[in-house]
Amino acid sequence: MKLNIFQKGFNYSQDGPGNRLIYHLSGCNMRCPWCSNPEGLKPSAGSPYTVEELTGEVLRSSMLFFDGGGLTLTGGEFSLQLPAASALLASVHGSGIDTCVETNGTAPALQTVFPSLDHLIIDVKHYDENRLSAVCGAGLKNTLSNLACALDLKMDVLIRIPLIGGFNASPEDAARFAELFCSLDVPGHARVEVLKYHEFGKDKYQKLGLPYTMTEEAFISTECFHTFRDILVSHGIEPATT
Repeated sequence: MKLNIFQKGFNYSQDGPGNRLIYHLSGCNMRCPWCSNPEGLKPSAGSPYTVEELTGEVLRSSMLFFDGGGLTLTGGEFSLQLPAASALLASVHGSGIDTCVETNGTAPALQTVFPSLDHLIIDVKHYDENRLSAVCGAGLKNTLSNLACALDLKMDVLIRIPLIGGFNASPEDAARFAELFCSLDVPGHARVEVLKYHEFGKDKYQKLGLPYTMTEEAFISTECFHTFRDILVSHGIEPATT
């Protein structure tokens, strides 16, 4: 089995705990207009590697996994290559390597990799199924089902919300997110990280000849950011420290 990877390298504490080897897997089933990695949206992007090649690379890198580090699979959306990704995670996890995935959670079979995971980072981009589907091209149902399963298994879960002005960043939006998370028993069982919109991917769109449709409205103020977080905290939801 092979995995298509369009980027790989080390990063510290941004994609799971400690110093981690990050594999960006090609392909994504969503089309979020603010995506930072448009070069990886196509399944054919990047280069193919066998599971055996990658397992060997991870094991050889183990001396660099300090402060609780390990392997993180991200994207794109790693679950578009789920069979091979699952095999890689099982292989390295079975060798004692700490494992993590970053995902939009939409894959119906995502739960099959949970036994091989130490950490789950899952995006919840909106609380409304229709709004999320209209803007990003995929719905919310599977994400919430997978999140609920991870919480039930008492996994280490980090929920991420990319805050986009005009989409999901108002105080009313924060209250709706909090209502959703409380219904899933998130308080006390998972952390929530809110991320301010940025334009890190804008130049990539231009180089790829793709339209970048985000406007100035997407930027949020520091006051808006803290208000959003404060509303979550007022509902007992633990913010992630960054």
